[in-house]
Amino acid sequence: MMNPPADFNPPSLSKVMNVRPSIVASLAPVAMLLACLLITLIIDGPDSILSLSPLFLCASGLLGLFITRATTARPWRLMWYGLVKSARQILPAIPILLLIGTLSTTWMLSGTVPLMIDAGLQLLHPRFFLPAVCAVCALISVVTGSSWTTIATIGVAFMGIGTIMGFSAPWVAGAIISGAYFGDKISPLSDTTVLASSTVNVDLFKHIRYMMITTIPAIVIAEIVFLLVGINGTTDAGIISSEMPSALRSTFNLSPYLWCVPAITCVMIALRPNTLVILGVGTMTGFISMWVFQPQVVAMITEQGAIGAIPASLHALMSSTDFNTGMPALDELASTSGMLGMMPTVYLVLSAMIFGGVMIGSGMLKVITMAFISRLRRPGSLVSATVCSGLFLNTCTGDQYISLVIGGNVYKSAYHRAGYRPELLSRSLEDSVSVTSVLIPWNSCGMTQSTVLGVSTLAYAPCCIFNIISPLMSVLIAWVGTRLFRITLIPAGKMAVRG
Repeated sequence: MMNPPADFNPPSLSKVMNVRPSIVASLAPVAMLLACLLITLIIDGPDSILSLSPLFLCASGLLGLFITRATTARPWRLMWYGLVKSARQILPAIPILLLIGTLSTTWMLSGTVPLMIDAGLQLLHPRFFLPAVCAVCALISVVTGSSWTTIATIGVAFMGIGTIMGFSAPWVAGAIISGAYFGDKISPLSDTTVLASSTVNVDLFKHIRYMMITTIPAIVIAEIVFLLVGINGTTDAGIISSEMPSALRSTFNLSPYLWCVPAITCVMIALRPNTLVILGVGTMTGFISMWVFQPQVVAMITEQGAIGAIPASLHALMSSTDFNTGMPALDELASTSGMLGMMPTVYLVLSAMIFGGVMIGSGMLKVITMAFISRLRRPGSLVSATVCSGLFLNTCTGDQYISLVIGGNVYKSAYHRAGYRPELLSRSLEDSVSVTSVLIPWNSCGMTQSTVLGVSTLAYAPCCIFNIISPLMSVLIAWVGTRLFRITLIPAGKMAVRG
């Protein structure tokens, strides 16, 4: 995904604000925004989430008006400060989003994704498809350290396989996301894992070992659920057709040499360059393979002579491409949206960034998070507050990186005063922030995966079993798991409570 952000050290609000916002005033804009979002989603459906950018901008404007009224000196300095902090975390995601659009397009038009789909149809049994998808995505994500890369590559192929097998698209997306975020969470190569541990000054591998207490039970439960869903026959036999493999082979030249495209990408991932370099190389190899292996596809999408075909094919990476093979299922599967297809997601990410930045600058976000930690002593209540804060921060800021840094800095002193090891905080942050960001429609993760997989966030969220179980498992272990897993506490006299 992206590189870890810089440390978040907000200045004292008392030095720049005459009036400290109350908890009611701080919650009011968030509650109004969520209410408007909910009403819009109910009226227009889950697919309307990408058109809600004006709502976030209006909410940001009202918050800016509050700052202007609450301060007498340099109110714009506060908003600028918050926007800079928010932009520092979110703006690096924009070129990644655009390159994901081109990567998906070139891998589809080059025949790479169709080749994966054809292999998956031959190797995977429908009853074990969902748990296999979860396991494979988990393995790839552990190796790559990136859930975004995993979902944008093998995840897209699994969506095609699952659709052909007749599985519900939300269930396939849920299995992909569950596995990808499990691997991302426990991988030492993951930026969110590094960020969560470094924010609270915990050794990386100690942090990963401590996460296993909640992560392993969560993924085991998820795999059991996916297995039961597959065994109980959620597929529609009418959709499973022997015509699809032959249609794929008649439309695309499924040469075994196309495996070089994902192989080159895997080599780049192993070399650990910048994410943009990996996606750029993946796009380039896919584009070259499209010309080498799929000249008939190039001729179909460009409708140009040899001279005009190159700029026309480059234009296809930017805009949508439609297929007309006479088989609707294949046409829908092979159609691409290109870089422009990611623009609604980019607009919403930027709008959420502005809202999160103004929330930081106004001091409202700090007031809300501090309210969570008042009068907390027992491990269960402290972890529960951390989990709730993580979900709330993901909702307000629209970005998991900001949420991790703010949550770590706010709760660090509370855990220290209560006598708990920082590993408990770093684990609670990962359980509540890293894995739930993809479940929030306007969070950068939720918007990205929804666009890449072609399934609305609200549709796939109930099927992301691992992402749902993780925060619940964290709270459960904190309340009753100290005797089972021996959560070690720092001796702190009367302040050290074993729950």
